[in-house]
Amino acid sequence: MLAVFTLFLQANFNFDEKTTSTIFSSFLMFVYFLPLFGGALADKVGYSKLVTIGIFVMFAGYILLALPLGNNSVAIIAMAGALALVSIGTGLFKGNLQVMVGDLYNEQAYSAKRDAGFSLFYMAINIGAMFAPTAAIKIMEWAQNSLGVSVADSYHYAFAVACASLVVSILIFKFGKSTYKQVITTKSKDDSGKGKEAEAVEELSPAETKERIICLCLVFAVVIFFWMAFHQNGLTLTFFARDYTAQTSIGLEAMQFDVTNLVAAIFIVFGLFSVFQGKTGKEKGIGSALVLLPLAYLYWNYTQLPAEGVSVDAPIFQQFNACFVVMLTPVSIAIFSWLGKKGLEPKAPVKIGLGMLVAATAYLLMTVGSIGLPVPEYAADGSNLHMANVSPNLLIETYLILTFAELLLSPIGISFVTKVAPPKYKGMMMGGWFVSTAIGNFLVQIPGYLWGKELTIVWGTLMVICIVAALFIFSIIKKLNKVS
Repeated sequence: MLAVFTLFLQANFNFDEKTTSTIFSSFLMFVYFLPLFGGALADKVGYSKLVTIGIFVMFAGYILLALPLGNNSVAIIAMAGALALVSIGTGLFKGNLQVMVGDLYNEQAYSAKRDAGFSLFYMAINIGAMFAPTAAIKIMEWAQNSLGVSVADSYHYAFAVACASLVVSILIFKFGKSTYKQVITTKSKDDSGKGKEAEAVEELSPAETKERIICLCLVFAVVIFFWMAFHQNGLTLTFFARDYTAQTSIGLEAMQFDVTNLVAAIFIVFGLFSVFQGKTGKEKGIGSALVLLPLAYLYWNYTQLPAEGVSVDAPIFQQFNACFVVMLTPVSIAIFSWLGKKGLEPKAPVKIGLGMLVAATAYLLMTVGSIGLPVPEYAADGSNLHMANVSPNLLIETYLILTFAELLLSPIGISFVTKVAPPKYKGMMMGGWFVSTAIGNFLVQIPGYLWGKELTIVWGTLMVICIVAALFIFSIIKKLNKVS
């Protein structure tokens, strides 16, 4: 959705930037707001049941988006219905799946691995996200070139990819059930409330429950502004990619726009870990192979680059955040594991505060990189009258820094919620995490409304917001560390 939705709204319905910003941010708001109700419902009926229902509801929404209905009022109504289904399905699915992941680490023997577990979970999500932009672009090109489909209608084929991925998702969830059966819940109205969960609830006094909820709400307040800044990837950063970034790339820089090269780079990172951390000759040998074979592939691919360069499409930049998450997750886990062994690993609230400062650095880079660029101005056909030729590396480096921030804040924050939330309200508190994300996503439109002013104002505003949020969380860090 983030790869093509903004561009689809403009290509198919000819919406301007302000209308597009409102629709995009409102959709993201509902996607992350409805898990509050999905979590509260799951606290009563069971998490795994609603995860399954959520997948099917999302599937219905993407089917509706995949239908080429044109750009009339019927198409707009159908799109609104599709977005409602995707939002409701996500509300049932997203938070409850993460509660199930957290429940895998409830036993004392596994509790120390909770942050690492959520980092791996987050990495797996981004493996899919890494291939999404390429899948969308390739199927759109195929529809345009082989089927004679218009540019606007080709976006529907991209949404069809999401339908296919959800089919795979439900199959994995169904046939992998034996590996997570210990966290499957089947609650009913006559549930006696006895067992481990009930015992955990009785351990918390009303005062302790209140304190934990207050601390979580304070973290949620900070999270609002992170997602406001981060999800510019689907809005103003995409506008920048379309209007200011060079549309062709040559040499080593061009290698970054082939997703197979990114996969090779990921294997190299994983291989280096095996080489330096492997305890046996076999492990080091496998690691060496994981380094040398991808390097050979990258060299061969470099020799095949066309002399005229490769095309750089705006949606393709969405692959970099996901790629960096996959690539950097083992690095992050290794660093914090090393610090943990020395007793120096910062607690989750400190990591969240650091994440906000890192996000501020990303927008500092965009501010500096945009100095001297003209204010965007559009012709009747929607093209930018002042198209610049900024190196794609500016956006790629920005996504790299934002990914560092995301790894410090998002999986760690989710882990913090599952650890601190009173057991009786863990579904609702996970929903609260998503409500804060929803509010942040609704505020995403504010920089979108600023689009058309000096670019340094757009990026500078986001930088200042991230700094203020970081200062706030560090001002209450003792209170948060107490419960973490």
